Amino acid sequence: MRALVLLALLAAPLAACGDKEGDSAISFSGNGTDGNFAINVPGFSGNVKLPKLKLDASNVEFNGVHLYPGSTVSSFNLDASGDGDKGNGKVRIGFDSPADPATVRDWLAERLGKANFTLRAQGNSLIGTDDEKKPFRIDFEPAGAGKSKGVVTAGS
Repeated sequence: MRALVLLALLAAPLAACGDKEGDSAISFSGNGTDGNFAINVPGFSGNVKLPKLKLDASNVEFNGVHLYPGSTVSSFNLDASGDGDKGNGKVRIGFDSPADPATVRDWLAERLGKANFTLRAQGNSLIGTDDEKKPFRIDFEPAGAGKSKGVVTAGS
């Protein structure tokens, strides 16, 4: 967790360097397992090596709903663009779960529904909007016997 705080402190001043006219873009991605993170903001881009960290279900929350118990984060990506006070952006979080896709999908659908998300199942995916009516999607795929991989895509 300390590495995330360090990373946030690093990225915050860089984000402030953006174009005030609404033409700024910020990208931050990594998987945490090897400590390599890529940062791209107006005026700066580069790779940063931080201590390895392991993120699990307790580290990811959507309106109070965590990932399926026992899940671990395998990757994350933040792409943000500034538009004055109308900041737009997209977050992608990859994760591994210790249950099959249908079990994880149904577990999350129930809990996210109670958190004011409007989602519908489509195959092994949940598609709809979050509590702020912004696009929200989770795609699942099998990853061996009784396991699955998923990708959460939030924002526009």
